[in-house]
Amino acid sequence: MNKNVKNIFLLTLMMVFFSIVTKAQSKMKAGDLVDGIAVVVGDEIILESDIADQANFAKQQGGPVSDRCEFVESIVNNKLLIYEAKRDTLIENRSAALKENASQKYNQILGQFADEKAMLAQYKFRTSYEMKNAIEKIDSDNYYGQSKYGRITEKADVTPNEVTDFYNTFKYQLPEVKDEVSLSQIVMYPKLTNAHKDEIIAKLNKIKQDIIAGESFESQARIYSDDPGSASKGGLYTNISKGKMVKPFEAAALNLQEGEMSDPVESDFGYHLIQLVKKSGKNYDARHILLKAEPNEEEIASAKKELDSIRTLIIDGKMSFKDAAYRFSDDKKTKFNAGILTSPEDGSDKIEKLNLPPTISYQIAGLNKGDITDVFQDTAEQDRKTVTIVKIDDVIAAHQLDIATDYNRIKQMALNKKKNEMVEKWVKEKLPNIFISINDRYKDCVFKTDIRKTSASN
Repeated sequence: MNKNVKNIFLLTLMMVFFSIVTKAQSKMKAGDLVDGIAVVVGDEIILESDIADQANFAKQQGGPVSDRCEFVESIVNNKLLIYEAKRDTLIENRSAALKENASQKYNQILGQFADEKAMLAQYKFRTSYEMKNAIEKIDSDNYYGQSKYGRITEKADVTPNEVTDFYNTFKYQLPEVKDEVSLSQIVMYPKLTNAHKDEIIAKLNKIKQDIIAGESFESQARIYSDDPGSASKGGLYTNISKGKMVKPFEAAALNLQEGEMSDPVESDFGYHLIQLVKKSGKNYDARHILLKAEPNEEEIASAKKELDSIRTLIIDGKMSFKDAAYRFSDDKKTKFNAGILTSPEDGSDKIEKLNLPPTISYQIAGLNKGDITDVFQDTAEQDRKTVTIVKIDDVIAAHQLDIATDYNRIKQMALNKKKNEMVEKWVKEKLPNIFISINDRYKDCVFKTDIRKTSASN
């Protein structure tokens, strides 16, 4: 399966975004402008609905929405980044991959509904084509905008003096940090018994024999595959580039001849039956049927017992948590970093309690610095069952950001400010050479950068 497929949490955020947009649009009063071109930047078009979408999304996040002109200027700047990114030969053109990823995301969302009609009705899209285009547009804008931002700011850095100056200038405006914790974890995937593995492999071999006997690979994938991203498409992934799939999948697929099927292949996701459809240069198309390696209750109990014995060794001082994480944890993101959890927002090892996953939040409730939770069952990415222990490395009470205790965060804020200033300078330099047309509906807007001097008004 694709290593880059978003997890369910991210899919949910995307679905919430669609919900915000479509519900806001459905509530427009009669006589309101339904849609139209608000701004053109190069060959990038900004619709009235794009501005409405961003305003509504900001409102849902608690942001200010009083000045629509700010949204216009923000989107213009972003579209300028996107426009220039697509012309930048050092930024990879990922149009084909983005289209394929949009289809995969579409199918993952579809898997949560009884049928396609119900999904489209829920999110007020008329056709699957329309919804896939919406997903692709969001992903495309994010990819190209972020890529160009990164190219412009790749050499940005701040000195300790600049961090201090930033703090002294803005210290009374810096936010208060809510209650936080620093945590480490050891995560283990329950191991399947040989008998259980043989059972899964035997099932895949039976499916393979049925296909050889005349059943189509596509129909068998739709019936049996546990991969939500491809099952509804008969197990098909198209235009796969090297490195996109996990190594066991890729190695097996590329060793096949077109039309040939593999024997069962084991990966982190379970067991695959793979059929190579087509090779074309460095890319290939393949179908697969995935049977997840889902541990049973006995296997989970065995893993809990093993992890509990490791926990006892740590508590008795016979092994450090760091060493235990390195030796036993199956979580590749943390095992080589002493098991330390980091915030997805800023990469810090300090995480707001309110942002913790519900299971971890429940398990650490009432514990103090240095304590280790009992072994508990959890779920990792791709819905894999795990057994886990968590150590509370530190507990930090709510406080105003201070350079003595929060230097790295303040440094990141100073760096972000410098990066934004670099982008603003770049935008000002580029504007005179880019065609920009702004609808007269925004003629009274006062922009930070005088876009009108470089634009052709409608």
